[in-house]
Amino acid sequence: MKKLLIVFAAGCVGALANSLTVWLFGDSGISATLGVAIAPGLSPQWLYPRLVWGGLWGLLFALPMLQSRLFWKGTLLSLLPTAVQLFIIFPFKAHKGIAGLELGLLTPLLVLFFNWVWGIATALTIKLAK
Repeated sequence: MKKLLIVFAAGCVGALANSLTVWLFGDSGISATLGVAIAPGLSPQWLYPRLVWGGLWGLLFALPMLQSRLFWKGTLLSLLPTAVQLFIIFPFKAHKGIAGLELGLLTPLLVLFFNWVWGIATALTIKLAK
């Protein structure tokens, strides 16, 4: 049970790092400079669901693989929420096309980076919790 609590909480921390990165890229104009229309406002309504989902995705860190290689585990596991965002959320929920290409051609690259931030921040949090 302790391990599940740690990985969930770490996933929430990772989601906070991810969300702040997404917001910062949008607020500073980095996303726009790259031709990507992702610039959310930083509000509780936007942040709260992201933290919960980050914690749920964090449960994947309980899987017994790459235990001594948390950096690689974070990188590998970040591909799962990336795939869901690009191939389920964007096309079917947000109606922004496959891989969110209606938001800009570099959208997949930014989503990959943002979720990598989640994976690495989650892995580092787990390492610090031990």
